[in-house]
Amino acid sequence: MGIHIEGIVAIVVFYMLILFVGIWAAWKNKNSGVGDGADRSEIIMVGGRDIGLFVGGFTMTATWVGGGYINGTAEYVYLPDYGLAWAQAPFGYALSLVVGGLFFAKPMRSRGYVTMLDPFQQLYGKRMGGLLFIPALMGEIFWSAAILSALGATLSVIVDININMSVVISALIAIFYTLVGGLYSVAYTDVVQLFCIFVGLWISVPFALSNPAVSDISVSAKEAVYQSPWLGKIQPDDTWLWVDNFCLLILGGIPWQVYFQRVLSASSATYAQVLSFLAAFGCLVMAIPSVLIGAIGASTDWNQTSYGYLAPKDKDQSDMILPIVLQHLCPPYISFFGLGAVSAAVMSSADSSILSASSMFARNIYQLAFRQSASDFEIVWVMRFTIFVFGALATAMALLTGSVYGLWYLSSDLVYVIIFPQLLSVLFVKGTNTYGSVAGYVFGLLLRVGGGEPYLKLPPFIYYPGWEIQEKIHHLTGDVERFVQQRFPFKSMSMVASFLANVIFSYLMKYLFESGMVSHKYDFFDAVMSKHSKEIMDKTTLVSNHDNIILSEMAPVKQALGTSLAGTFTNTEALSDDGFSPEAFHSDN
Repeated sequence: MGIHIEGIVAIVVFYMLILFVGIWAAWKNKNSGVGDGADRSEIIMVGGRDIGLFVGGFTMTATWVGGGYINGTAEYVYLPDYGLAWAQAPFGYALSLVVGGLFFAKPMRSRGYVTMLDPFQQLYGKRMGGLLFIPALMGEIFWSAAILSALGATLSVIVDININMSVVISALIAIFYTLVGGLYSVAYTDVVQLFCIFVGLWISVPFALSNPAVSDISVSAKEAVYQSPWLGKIQPDDTWLWVDNFCLLILGGIPWQVYFQRVLSASSATYAQVLSFLAAFGCLVMAIPSVLIGAIGASTDWNQTSYGYLAPKDKDQSDMILPIVLQHLCPPYISFFGLGAVSAAVMSSADSSILSASSMFARNIYQLAFRQSASDFEIVWVMRFTIFVFGALATAMALLTGSVYGLWYLSSDLVYVIIFPQLLSVLFVKGTNTYGSVAGYVFGLLLRVGGGEPYLKLPPFIYYPGWEIQEKIHHLTGDVERFVQQRFPFKSMSMVASFLANVIFSYLMKYLFESGMVSHKYDFFDAVMSKHSKEIMDKTTLVSNHDNIILSEMAPVKQALGTSLAGTFTNTEALSDDGFSPEAFHSDN
Protein backbone atom coordinates (compact mmCIF):
# COMPACT_ATOMS: atom_id res chain seq x y z
CA MET A 1 0.00 0.00 0.00
CA GLY A 2 1.48 3.29 -1.10
CA ILE A 3 0.94 6.84 -0.05
CA HIS A 4 -2.62 7.99 -0.79
CA ILE A 5 -2.60 11.43 -2.40
CA GLU A 6 -6.35 11.81 -1.86
CA GLY A 7 -5.92 11.10 1.85
CA ILE A 8 -3.15 13.67 2.19
CA VAL A 9 -5.27 16.25 0.35
CA ALA A 10 -8.22 15.53 2.69
CA ILE A 11 -6.01 15.95 5.76
CA VAL A 12 -4.51 19.19 4.47
CA VAL A 13 -7.96 20.62 3.71
CA PHE A 14 -9.31 19.84 7.17
CA TYR A 15 -6.11 21.00 8.88
CA MET A 16 -6.37 24.29 7.05
CA LEU A 17 -10.00 24.60 8.15
CA ILE A 18 -9.06 24.11 11.81
CA LEU A 19 -6.08 26.46 11.48
CA PHE A 20 -8.18 29.13 9.77
CA VAL A 21 -10.81 29.01 12.53
CA GLY A 22 -8.09 29.22 15.19
CA ILE A 23 -6.43 32.22 13.57
CA TRP A 24 -9.80 33.91 13.00
CA ALA A 25 -10.76 33.40 16.65
CA ALA A 26 -7.43 34.79 17.85
CA TRP A 27 -7.75 37.82 15.55
CA LYS A 28 -11.38 38.41 16.51
CA ASN A 29 -10.60 38.51 20.20
CA LYS A 30 -7.04 39.83 20.26
CA ASN A 31 -8.16 43.07 21.92
CA SER A 32 -10.69 41.44 24.22
CA GLY A 33 -10.44 42.75 27.77
CA VAL A 34 -7.57 45.13 27.09
CA GLY A 35 -9.78 48.16 27.43
CA ASP A 36 -10.92 46.91 30.83
CA GLY A 37 -7.35 46.53 32.06
CA ALA A 38 -7.20 42.74 31.78
CA ASP A 39 -3.83 41.03 31.47
CA ARG A 40 -3.13 39.31 28.16
CA SER A 41 -1.88 36.19 29.95
CA GLU A 42 -5.16 35.80 31.83
CA ILE A 43 -7.14 36.33 28.62
CA ILE A 44 -5.16 33.47 27.07
CA MET A 45 -5.85 31.24 30.08
CA VAL A 46 -9.57 31.86 30.70
CA GLY A 47 -10.70 33.75 27.62
CA GLY A 48 -11.91 36.88 29.38
CA ARG A 49 -14.56 34.83 31.21
CA ASP A 50 -17.15 35.52 28.53
CA ILE A 51 -17.56 32.11 26.86
CA GLY A 52 -21.25 31.79 26.03
CA LEU A 53 -23.61 28.83 26.12
CA PHE A 54 -23.26 27.71 22.48
CA VAL A 55 -19.48 27.81 22.16
CA GLY A 56 -19.11 26.79 25.80
CA GLY A 57 -21.21 23.68 25.30
CA PHE A 58 -18.99 22.55 22.45
CA THR A 59 -15.72 23.33 24.17
CA MET A 60 -16.82 21.66 27.42
CA THR A 61 -17.81 18.52 25.49
CA ALA A 62 -14.43 18.60 23.80
CA THR A 63 -12.82 18.35 27.24
CA TRP A 64 -12.94 14.59 26.77
CA VAL A 65 -14.21 13.97 23.23
CA GLY A 66 -11.10 13.83 21.11
CA GLY A 67 -8.68 11.34 19.59
CA GLY A 68 -8.28 9.20 22.70
CA TYR A 69 -12.03 9.13 23.32
CA ILE A 70 -13.25 8.01 19.90
CA ASN A 71 -10.33 5.65 19.19
CA GLY A 72 -10.23 4.20 22.71
CA THR A 73 -13.98 3.52 22.80
CA ALA A 74 -13.89 1.74 19.44
CA GLU A 75 -10.81 -0.21 20.56
CA TYR A 76 -12.40 -1.67 23.68
CA VAL A 77 -15.69 -2.52 21.96
CA TYR A 78 -13.65 -4.41 19.36
CA LEU A 79 -11.28 -6.24 21.72
CA PRO A 80 -12.27 -9.90 22.30
CA ASP A 81 -13.33 -10.75 25.88
CA TYR A 82 -13.79 -7.04 26.65
CA GLY A 83 -16.43 -5.46 24.44
CA LEU A 84 -18.91 -2.73 25.26
CA ALA A 85 -19.08 -3.81 28.90
CA TRP A 86 -15.49 -2.64 29.37
CA ALA A 87 -15.73 0.52 27.23
CA GLN A 88 -16.32 2.58 30.36
CA ALA A 89 -15.14 5.96 29.11
CA PRO A 90 -18.42 7.30 27.62
CA PHE A 91 -20.51 6.69 30.73
CA GLY A 92 -17.62 7.31 33.12
CA TYR A 93 -16.71 10.73 31.77
CA ALA A 94 -20.35 11.72 31.27
CA LEU A 95 -21.02 11.04 34.95
CA SER A 96 -17.78 12.85 35.79
CA LEU A 97 -19.09 15.99 34.11
CA VAL A 98 -22.40 15.67 35.97
CA VAL A 99 -20.66 15.33 39.35
CA GLY A 100 -18.29 18.18 38.47
CA GLY A 101 -21.21 20.41 37.53
CA LEU A 102 -23.21 19.58 40.66
CA PHE A 103 -20.48 20.03 43.26
CA PHE A 104 -17.30 21.62 41.90
CA ALA A 105 -18.07 24.04 39.07
CA LYS A 106 -19.94 26.65 41.12
CA PRO A 107 -17.47 27.09 44.02
CA MET A 108 -14.48 27.21 41.66
CA ARG A 109 -16.06 29.69 39.23
CA SER A 110 -17.59 31.87 41.96
CA ARG A 111 -14.23 32.43 43.60
CA GLY A 112 -12.82 33.76 40.35
CA TYR A 113 -9.81 31.44 40.23
CA VAL A 114 -7.67 31.36 37.09
CA THR A 115 -6.31 27.80 37.32
CA MET A 116 -7.19 24.64 39.22
CA LEU A 117 -4.10 25.02 41.42
CA ASP A 118 -5.11 28.43 42.79
CA PRO A 119 -7.12 27.11 45.79
CA PHE A 120 -4.26 24.78 46.76
CA GLN A 121 -1.74 27.61 46.79
CA GLN A 122 -4.20 29.81 48.62
CA LEU A 123 -4.70 27.36 51.49
CA TYR A 124 -1.65 25.07 51.47
CA GLY A 125 1.06 27.43 50.23
CA LYS A 126 3.25 27.77 47.16
CA ARG A 127 5.46 24.76 48.00
CA MET A 128 2.50 22.41 48.24
CA GLY A 129 1.09 23.98 45.10
CA GLY A 130 4.34 23.06 43.38
CA LEU A 131 4.06 19.45 44.53
CA LEU A 132 0.47 19.19 43.31
CA PHE A 133 1.56 20.65 39.98
CA ILE A 134 3.58 17.48 39.30
CA PRO A 135 0.66 14.99 39.05
CA ALA A 136 -1.46 17.66 37.35
CA LEU A 137 1.27 18.15 34.73
CA MET A 138 1.76 14.41 34.26
CA GLY A 139 -1.98 13.98 33.79
CA GLU A 140 -2.07 16.58 31.03
CA ILE A 141 1.03 15.07 29.40
CA PHE A 142 -0.46 11.55 29.43
CA TRP A 143 -3.71 12.88 27.99
CA SER A 144 -1.91 14.81 25.24
CA ALA A 145 0.13 11.71 24.50
CA ALA A 146 -3.05 9.65 24.11
CA ILE A 147 -4.38 12.20 21.62
CA LEU A 148 -1.13 12.25 19.65
CA SER A 149 -0.90 8.47 19.67
CA ALA A 150 -4.44 8.17 18.32
CA LEU A 151 -3.81 10.79 15.67
CA GLY A 152 -0.51 9.18 14.70
CA ALA A 153 -2.28 5.85 14.27
CA THR A 154 -4.90 7.47 12.06
CA LEU A 155 -2.32 9.20 9.87
CA SER A 156 -0.28 6.03 9.51
CA VAL A 157 -3.36 4.26 8.11
CA ILE A 158 -4.17 7.06 5.69
CA VAL A 159 -0.76 7.72 4.17
CA ASP A 160 1.01 4.48 5.14
CA ILE A 161 3.94 6.11 6.91
CA ASN A 162 5.73 4.97 10.04
CA ILE A 163 3.56 5.56 13.11
CA ASN A 164 6.44 7.19 15.01
CA MET A 165 6.96 9.65 12.21
CA SER A 166 3.25 10.44 12.08
CA VAL A 167 3.20 11.10 15.85
CA VAL A 168 6.10 13.54 15.56
CA ILE A 169 4.50 15.33 12.61
CA SER A 170 1.19 15.53 14.47
CA ALA A 171 2.91 16.92 17.57
CA LEU A 172 4.69 19.61 15.59
CA ILE A 173 1.41 20.74 14.01
CA ALA A 174 -0.37 20.70 17.40
CA ILE A 175 2.37 22.76 19.06
CA PHE A 176 2.34 25.29 16.23
CA TYR A 177 -1.44 25.54 16.38
CA THR A 178 -1.38 26.08 20.15
CA LEU A 179 0.83 29.13 19.69
CA VAL A 180 -1.69 30.74 17.34
CA GLY A 181 -4.13 31.67 20.09
CA GLY A 182 -5.20 31.02 23.65
CA LEU A 183 -8.48 29.70 24.98
CA TYR A 184 -10.48 31.67 22.41
CA SER A 185 -8.90 29.68 19.59
CA VAL A 186 -9.33 26.43 21.50
CA ALA A 187 -13.02 27.12 22.13
CA TYR A 188 -13.91 28.09 18.58
CA THR A 189 -11.96 25.25 17.00
CA ASP A 190 -13.76 22.85 19.35
CA VAL A 191 -16.97 23.71 17.51
CA VAL A 192 -15.38 22.66 14.22
CA GLN A 193 -13.71 19.67 15.90
CA LEU A 194 -16.94 18.12 17.18
CA PHE A 195 -18.76 18.86 13.93
CA CYS A 196 -15.99 17.09 11.96
CA ILE A 197 -16.07 14.05 14.24
CA PHE A 198 -19.86 13.79 14.16
CA VAL A 199 -20.24 14.21 10.40
CA GLY A 200 -17.12 12.29 9.42
CA LEU A 201 -17.98 9.20 11.48
CA TRP A 202 -21.71 9.14 10.79
CA ILE A 203 -21.15 9.40 7.03
CA SER A 204 -18.80 6.42 7.22
CA VAL A 205 -20.89 4.12 9.46
CA PRO A 206 -23.64 3.22 6.91
CA PHE A 207 -21.08 2.34 4.23
CA ALA A 208 -19.09 0.17 6.66
CA LEU A 209 -22.25 -1.61 7.84
CA SER A 210 -23.25 -2.43 4.25
CA ASN A 211 -19.85 -3.89 3.32
CA PRO A 212 -20.23 -7.57 2.26
CA ALA A 213 -17.46 -8.62 4.67
CA VAL A 214 -19.45 -7.34 7.67
CA SER A 215 -21.99 -9.64 9.32
CA ASP A 216 -25.08 -8.48 11.19
CA ILE A 217 -23.83 -6.63 14.27
CA SER A 218 -27.03 -7.46 16.15
CA VAL A 219 -26.12 -11.14 15.82
CA SER A 220 -22.42 -10.74 16.64
CA ALA A 221 -23.41 -8.75 19.72
CA LYS A 222 -24.56 -11.92 21.47
CA GLU A 223 -23.07 -14.75 19.43
CA ALA A 224 -19.51 -15.56 18.45
CA VAL A 225 -19.16 -15.09 14.69
CA TYR A 226 -15.56 -14.11 13.90
CA GLN A 227 -14.63 -13.50 17.53
CA SER A 228 -16.34 -13.32 20.93
CA PRO A 229 -19.54 -11.18 21.14
CA TRP A 230 -18.83 -7.45 21.08
CA LEU A 231 -21.24 -6.66 23.92
CA GLY A 232 -18.73 -8.33 26.21
CA LYS A 233 -19.30 -9.36 29.79
CA ILE A 234 -17.87 -8.81 33.24
CA GLN A 235 -16.57 -11.97 34.88
CA PRO A 236 -17.30 -12.31 38.63
CA ASP A 237 -13.55 -12.21 39.37
CA ASP A 238 -13.27 -8.90 37.52
CA THR A 239 -16.13 -7.09 39.27
CA TRP A 240 -14.02 -5.08 41.71
CA LEU A 241 -11.49 -4.27 38.98
CA TRP A 242 -14.32 -2.94 36.81
CA VAL A 243 -15.74 -0.87 39.69
CA ASP A 244 -12.29 0.52 40.53
CA ASN A 245 -11.72 1.67 36.95
CA PHE A 246 -15.21 3.12 36.69
CA CYS A 247 -14.78 5.17 39.87
CA LEU A 248 -11.43 6.32 38.53
CA LEU A 249 -13.08 7.69 35.39
CA ILE A 250 -15.94 9.39 37.26
CA LEU A 251 -14.01 11.04 40.09
CA GLY A 252 -10.61 11.12 38.39
CA GLY A 253 -12.15 13.05 35.51
CA ILE A 254 -12.93 16.07 37.71
CA PRO A 255 -9.61 17.54 38.97
CA TRP A 256 -8.19 18.45 35.56
CA GLN A 257 -7.06 21.89 34.50
CA VAL A 258 -8.42 21.14 31.02
CA TYR A 259 -11.90 20.86 32.61
CA PHE A 260 -11.62 23.76 35.03
CA GLN A 261 -10.20 25.93 32.28
CA ARG A 262 -13.64 25.69 30.66
CA VAL A 263 -15.41 26.13 34.00
CA LEU A 264 -13.41 29.24 34.86
CA SER A 265 -13.93 30.75 31.41
CA ALA A 266 -17.73 30.54 31.66
CA SER A 267 -19.55 33.85 31.92
CA SER A 268 -21.08 32.86 35.27
CA ALA A 269 -21.05 30.05 37.82
CA THR A 270 -24.54 28.95 36.76
CA TYR A 271 -23.39 28.80 33.14
CA ALA A 272 -20.43 26.66 34.24
CA GLN A 273 -22.86 24.15 35.77
CA VAL A 274 -25.15 24.12 32.74
CA LEU A 275 -22.19 23.64 30.40
CA SER A 276 -21.07 20.61 32.43
CA PHE A 277 -24.50 19.01 32.08
CA LEU A 278 -24.66 19.73 28.35
CA ALA A 279 -21.20 18.26 27.90
CA ALA A 280 -22.22 15.06 29.73
CA PHE A 281 -25.00 14.56 27.18
CA GLY A 282 -22.62 15.42 24.36
CA CYS A 283 -20.11 12.80 25.52
CA LEU A 284 -22.71 10.05 25.25
CA VAL A 285 -23.94 11.18 21.84
CA MET A 286 -20.44 11.45 20.41
CA ALA A 287 -19.57 7.92 21.59
CA ILE A 288 -22.33 6.22 19.54
CA PRO A 289 -20.52 6.10 16.17
CA SER A 290 -17.32 4.88 17.88
CA VAL A 291 -19.27 2.04 19.54
CA LEU A 292 -20.79 1.08 16.19
CA ILE A 293 -17.39 1.12 14.46
CA GLY A 294 -15.93 -1.11 17.18
CA ALA A 295 -18.87 -3.49 16.73
CA ILE A 296 -18.35 -3.45 12.94
CA GLY A 297 -14.69 -4.35 13.42
CA ALA A 298 -15.65 -7.30 15.63
CA SER A 299 -18.20 -8.48 13.02
CA THR A 300 -15.90 -8.38 9.99
CA ASP A 301 -14.30 -11.24 8.06
CA TRP A 302 -11.04 -9.44 7.41
CA ASN A 303 -9.96 -12.08 4.90
CA GLN A 304 -12.50 -10.58 2.47
CA THR A 305 -11.05 -7.08 2.77
CA SER A 306 -7.95 -5.31 1.48
CA TYR A 307 -6.57 -5.36 5.04
CA GLY A 308 -5.44 -9.00 4.82
CA TYR A 309 -6.33 -12.42 6.17
CA LEU A 310 -5.25 -11.63 9.74
CA ALA A 311 -7.61 -9.55 11.89
CA PRO A 312 -6.27 -6.35 13.51
CA LYS A 313 -6.27 -8.05 16.93
CA ASP A 314 -3.87 -10.67 15.55
CA LYS A 315 -1.52 -7.94 14.35
CA ASP A 316 -1.58 -6.05 17.66
CA GLN A 317 -3.40 -3.20 15.93
CA SER A 318 -6.58 -3.17 18.00
CA ASP A 319 -5.92 0.42 19.04
CA MET A 320 -6.20 1.44 15.35
CA ILE A 321 -9.51 -0.32 14.66
CA LEU A 322 -11.37 2.93 13.92
CA PRO A 323 -9.12 4.19 11.10
CA ILE A 324 -8.75 0.61 9.83
CA VAL A 325 -12.53 0.22 9.50
CA LEU A 326 -12.81 3.57 7.71
CA GLN A 327 -9.94 2.74 5.39
CA HIS A 328 -10.82 -0.84 4.41
CA LEU A 329 -14.60 -1.09 4.74
CA CYS A 330 -15.68 2.21 3.15
CA PRO A 331 -15.37 3.53 -0.41
CA PRO A 332 -12.21 5.61 -0.93
CA TYR A 333 -13.98 8.97 -1.15
CA ILE A 334 -15.90 8.23 2.07
CA SER A 335 -12.90 6.89 3.98
CA PHE A 336 -10.73 9.83 2.99
CA PHE A 337 -13.40 12.28 4.11
CA GLY A 338 -13.95 10.43 7.37
CA LEU A 339 -10.28 9.94 8.15
CA GLY A 340 -9.38 13.48 7.16
CA ALA A 341 -12.14 14.96 9.28
CA VAL A 342 -11.28 12.82 12.30
CA SER A 343 -7.56 13.57 11.95
CA ALA A 344 -8.11 17.30 11.85
CA ALA A 345 -10.64 17.11 14.66
CA VAL A 346 -8.49 15.20 17.11
CA MET A 347 -5.59 17.47 16.29
CA SER A 348 -7.39 20.46 17.75
CA SER A 349 -7.93 18.67 21.06
CA ALA A 350 -4.19 18.38 21.67
CA ASP A 351 -3.75 22.14 22.04
CA SER A 352 -6.12 22.26 25.01
CA SER A 353 -4.06 20.00 27.27
CA ILE A 354 -0.78 21.61 26.30
CA LEU A 355 -2.28 25.06 26.95
CA SER A 356 -3.59 23.86 30.33
CA ALA A 357 -0.18 22.57 31.42
CA SER A 358 1.59 25.75 30.31
CA SER A 359 -1.04 27.90 32.06
CA MET A 360 -0.48 26.14 35.39
CA PHE A 361 3.27 26.43 35.10
CA ALA A 362 3.31 30.07 34.03
CA ARG A 363 0.85 31.23 36.71
CA ASN A 364 1.22 28.91 39.70
CA ILE A 365 4.90 28.01 39.46
CA TYR A 366 6.69 30.81 37.65
CA GLN A 367 4.57 33.81 38.63
CA LEU A 368 3.12 33.05 42.07
CA ALA A 369 5.96 30.92 43.44
CA PHE A 370 9.05 32.62 42.00
CA ARG A 371 8.36 35.96 40.28
CA GLN A 372 5.31 37.70 41.66
CA SER A 373 6.50 40.93 40.04
CA ALA A 374 6.73 39.36 36.57
CA SER A 375 5.21 41.46 33.82
CA ASP A 376 2.34 40.23 31.71
CA PHE A 377 4.62 40.16 28.65
CA GLU A 378 7.04 37.91 30.53
CA ILE A 379 4.27 35.49 31.59
CA VAL A 380 3.03 35.18 28.02
CA TRP A 381 6.51 34.26 26.79
CA VAL A 382 6.94 31.73 29.58
CA MET A 383 3.71 30.11 28.41
CA ARG A 384 4.98 29.98 24.84
CA PHE A 385 8.25 28.37 25.88
CA THR A 386 6.57 25.72 28.05
CA ILE A 387 4.18 24.86 25.22
CA PHE A 388 7.20 23.56 23.29
CA VAL A 389 8.60 21.71 26.31
CA PHE A 390 5.35 20.02 27.30
CA GLY A 391 4.57 19.21 23.68
CA ALA A 392 7.90 17.38 23.44
CA LEU A 393 7.18 15.43 26.63
CA ALA A 394 3.75 14.40 25.33
CA THR A 395 5.33 13.24 22.09
CA ALA A 396 7.83 11.09 23.97
CA MET A 397 5.04 9.44 25.96
CA ALA A 398 3.04 8.79 22.79
CA LEU A 399 6.03 6.98 21.29
CA LEU A 400 6.90 4.92 24.40
CA THR A 401 3.50 3.68 25.60
CA GLY A 402 1.33 1.18 23.73
CA SER A 403 -2.44 1.25 24.12
CA VAL A 404 -4.50 4.41 23.78
CA TYR A 405 -6.73 3.21 26.58
CA GLY A 406 -3.65 2.51 28.69
CA LEU A 407 -2.51 6.09 28.30
CA TRP A 408 -6.03 7.16 29.14
CA TYR A 409 -6.14 5.24 32.43
CA LEU A 410 -2.64 6.34 33.36
CA SER A 411 -3.59 9.97 32.89
CA SER A 412 -6.46 9.62 35.34
CA ASP A 413 -4.64 7.54 37.96
CA LEU A 414 -2.44 10.25 39.42
CA VAL A 415 -5.09 12.96 39.45
CA TYR A 416 -7.61 10.52 40.95
CA VAL A 417 -5.42 9.27 43.77
CA ILE A 418 -3.58 12.49 44.63
CA ILE A 419 -5.38 15.60 43.38
CA PHE A 420 -9.05 14.63 43.80
CA PRO A 421 -8.86 14.07 47.58
CA GLN A 422 -6.89 17.33 47.90
CA LEU A 423 -9.54 19.22 45.92
CA LEU A 424 -12.26 17.64 48.04
CA SER A 425 -10.47 18.77 51.19
CA VAL A 426 -9.67 22.30 50.09
CA LEU A 427 -13.24 23.03 48.97
CA PHE A 428 -15.43 21.11 51.41
CA VAL A 429 -13.49 20.24 54.58
CA LYS A 430 -12.88 23.02 57.07
CA GLY A 431 -9.53 23.10 58.84
CA THR A 432 -7.23 21.12 56.56
CA ASN A 433 -3.69 22.47 56.33
CA THR A 434 -0.34 21.91 54.67
CA TYR A 435 0.71 19.09 57.01
CA GLY A 436 -2.39 17.09 56.16
CA SER A 437 -1.93 17.85 52.48
CA VAL A 438 1.63 16.50 52.52
CA ALA A 439 0.53 13.38 54.40
CA GLY A 440 -2.31 12.74 51.96
CA TYR A 441 0.03 13.24 49.02
CA VAL A 442 2.57 10.74 50.35
CA PHE A 443 -0.02 8.13 51.38
CA GLY A 444 -1.81 8.26 48.04
CA LEU A 445 1.39 8.15 46.01
CA LEU A 446 2.91 5.20 47.88
CA LEU A 447 -0.27 3.12 47.87
CA ARG A 448 -0.86 3.74 44.15
CA VAL A 449 2.72 3.29 42.94
CA GLY A 450 3.05 0.29 45.26
CA GLY A 451 0.40 -1.49 43.23
CA GLY A 452 2.56 -1.33 40.09
CA GLU A 453 1.60 -0.34 36.57
CA PRO A 454 1.81 -2.89 33.72
CA TYR A 455 1.63 -0.21 30.99
CA LEU A 456 4.83 1.34 32.34
CA LYS A 457 6.32 -2.08 33.16
CA LEU A 458 6.48 -0.93 36.80
CA PRO A 459 6.45 -3.98 39.12
CA PRO A 460 4.46 -3.75 42.36
CA PHE A 461 6.00 -3.76 45.83
CA ILE A 462 2.58 -3.97 47.49
CA TYR A 463 0.61 -7.09 46.60
CA TYR A 464 -3.05 -6.43 47.35
CA PRO A 465 -5.53 -9.26 48.03
CA GLY A 466 -6.52 -11.20 44.91
CA TRP A 467 -3.42 -10.41 42.84
CA GLU A 468 -2.39 -12.85 40.11
CA ILE A 469 0.18 -13.19 37.36
CA GLN A 470 -1.18 -12.88 33.84
CA GLU A 471 0.36 -13.32 30.41
CA LYS A 472 0.11 -11.14 27.32
CA ILE A 473 1.15 -12.60 23.99
CA HIS A 474 2.43 -10.28 21.26
CA HIS A 475 1.10 -11.89 18.09
CA LEU A 476 3.62 -10.47 15.65
CA THR A 477 6.75 -11.41 17.62
CA GLY A 478 5.40 -14.29 19.67
CA ASP A 479 6.87 -12.76 22.82
CA VAL A 480 5.12 -13.53 26.09
CA GLU A 481 4.89 -10.69 28.61
CA ARG A 482 4.08 -11.53 32.23
CA PHE A 483 2.68 -8.94 34.61
CA VAL A 484 0.92 -8.73 37.96
CA GLN A 485 -2.81 -7.98 37.78
CA GLN A 486 -4.19 -6.38 40.93
CA ARG A 487 -7.87 -7.35 41.26
CA PHE A 488 -8.36 -5.46 44.51
CA PRO A 489 -9.75 -1.90 43.98
CA PHE A 490 -6.48 -0.44 45.21
CA LYS A 491 -6.78 2.81 43.23
CA SER A 492 -9.99 3.81 44.97
CA MET A 493 -8.59 2.60 48.26
CA SER A 494 -5.51 4.77 47.73
CA MET A 495 -7.74 7.78 47.01
CA VAL A 496 -9.78 7.25 50.20
CA ALA A 497 -6.60 6.74 52.24
CA SER A 498 -5.16 9.96 50.84
CA PHE A 499 -8.29 11.89 51.79
CA LEU A 500 -8.42 10.46 55.32
CA ALA A 501 -4.70 11.12 55.83
CA ASN A 502 -5.20 14.75 54.83
CA VAL A 503 -8.03 15.29 57.31
CA ILE A 504 -6.53 13.29 60.20
CA PHE A 505 -3.04 14.76 60.02
CA SER A 506 -4.40 18.30 59.57
CA TYR A 507 -6.42 18.12 62.77
CA LEU A 508 -3.67 16.22 64.60
CA MET A 509 -1.01 18.83 63.85
CA LYS A 510 -3.44 21.64 64.60
CA TYR A 511 -4.14 20.11 68.03
CA LEU A 512 -0.45 19.48 68.80
CA PHE A 513 0.58 23.05 67.98
CA GLU A 514 -2.36 24.85 69.55
CA SER A 515 -2.22 22.78 72.74
CA GLY A 516 1.48 23.51 73.16
CA MET A 517 2.49 19.84 73.03
CA VAL A 518 4.73 20.79 70.10
CA SER A 519 6.58 24.11 70.15
CA HIS A 520 5.43 26.79 67.72
CA LYS A 521 8.96 27.05 66.34
CA TYR A 522 8.51 23.64 64.71
CA ASP A 523 5.62 24.89 62.58
CA PHE A 524 7.93 24.82 59.57
CA PHE A 525 5.15 25.35 57.03
CA ASP A 526 3.60 28.21 59.03
CA ALA A 527 0.38 26.32 58.39
CA VAL A 528 -1.12 26.47 61.90
CA MET A 529 0.34 29.20 64.10
CA SER A 530 0.71 31.79 61.31
CA LYS A 531 -3.07 31.96 61.12
CA HIS A 532 -3.05 33.56 64.56
CA SER A 533 -0.32 36.12 63.81
CA LYS A 534 -1.11 39.18 61.73
CA GLU A 535 2.62 39.90 61.60
CA ILE A 536 3.27 36.96 59.30
CA MET A 537 1.90 38.29 56.05
CA ASP A 538 4.29 36.90 53.44
CA LYS A 539 3.18 33.27 53.45
CA THR A 540 0.72 31.90 50.97
CA THR A 541 -0.48 29.55 53.71
CA LEU A 542 -2.01 32.49 55.59
CA VAL A 543 -5.79 32.08 55.40
CA SER A 544 -8.25 34.19 57.35
CA ASN A 545 -11.38 32.60 58.74
CA HIS A 546 -13.77 34.81 56.79
CA ASP A 547 -11.70 36.40 54.03
CA ASN A 548 -10.51 35.16 50.68
CA ILE A 549 -6.77 35.68 50.71
CA ILE A 550 -5.46 37.93 47.96
CA LEU A 551 -1.92 38.31 46.78
CA SER A 552 -1.55 41.86 48.03
CA GLU A 553 -2.06 40.49 51.55
CA MET A 554 0.66 37.90 51.11
CA ALA A 555 3.59 39.96 49.87
CA PRO A 556 4.44 43.35 48.42
CA VAL A 557 3.81 43.20 44.70
CA LYS A 558 4.87 45.55 41.96
CA GLN A 559 2.30 46.80 39.51
CA ALA A 560 2.03 44.37 36.62
CA LEU A 561 1.12 45.20 33.04
CA GLY A 562 -2.58 45.90 32.67
CA THR A 563 -3.66 45.40 36.28
CA SER A 564 -2.16 44.70 39.65
CA LEU A 565 -2.16 41.19 41.03
CA ALA A 566 -4.31 42.30 43.93
CA GLY A 567 -7.15 40.18 42.63
CA THR A 568 -5.10 37.02 42.22
CA PHE A 569 -7.53 34.76 43.99
CA THR A 570 -10.69 36.85 43.94
CA ASN A 571 -13.01 38.29 41.36
CA THR A 572 -15.63 40.67 42.69
CA GLU A 573 -17.89 40.24 39.69
CA ALA A 574 -17.71 36.47 39.96
CA LEU A 575 -18.37 36.51 43.68
CA SER A 576 -21.64 38.28 43.12
CA ASP A 577 -22.93 35.50 40.88
CA ASP A 578 -26.25 34.14 42.10
CA GLY A 579 -25.52 35.42 45.54
CA PHE A 580 -23.04 32.59 46.09
CA SER A 581 -20.51 33.17 48.82
CA PRO A 582 -17.31 31.13 48.81
CA GLU A 583 -16.81 31.91 52.48
CA ALA A 584 -19.41 29.26 53.19
CA PHE A 585 -16.80 26.59 52.56
CA HIS A 586 -14.36 27.77 55.22
CA SER A 587 -16.35 29.94 57.59
CA ASP A 588 -16.85 29.00 61.22
CA ASN A 589 -20.04 27.16 61.99
